[in-house]
Amino acid sequence: MSHKCHSLLLDRRGRQTAQLATLAHDFAGEHVIPEHSHPEDQLIFASKGVMTVRTKQGIWVVPPLRAVWIPAGTPHSVAILGTVSMRTLYFAPRQVRTESAKCFVMNVSSLLRELILHACSFPTLTKQVKVQAHLIAVIIDQLETVQSIPLQLPNPSDARAKRVADILSADPSDSRPLEEICQHAVLRYL
Repeated sequence: MSHKCHSLLLDRRGRQTAQLATLAHDFAGEHVIPEHSHPEDQLIFASKGVMTVRTKQGIWVVPPLRAVWIPAGTPHSVAILGTVSMRTLYFAPRQVRTESAKCFVMNVSSLLRELILHACSFPTLTKQVKVQAHLIAVIIDQLETVQSIPLQLPNPSDARAKRVADILSADPSDSRPLEEICQHAVLRYL
């Protein structure tokens, strides 16, 4: 069951208190962040290590110098693979105009990397503070010019293929021939 997180940009009365919120966390080993969703758009970035982001639409691989854009309200989980330095930015929905209304992986330029790392030194940023307003504007400018890159493994739409994918996802080390796995998938769901 997906957990809905509270807003990081709104107070208890629903008033916006910031335009950007950040989260920085270093993981020492493998970890899974269970499925959840945010009321904000999210940019998840691994400054070190590799993560995978999973939604109903597919799986996105997040190696260093890549990030995943996750639109507001999208249920997702995150698998941490080894040592990872995760940096996340949260934006009010539609504050950043991206090319897609769905999740996608993007390249992170050297400039955007440094902007993300610098922004994460503040828990929240607001346009009322001039220096923070400039930082927000440059980050948004950089995000609105990125293009998606094909680091997604989409989930199958065909029910039969989805059953096979579910079996393989549950046990990636399954070494049976594909034909046998397919037969098992058919028998399992009859």
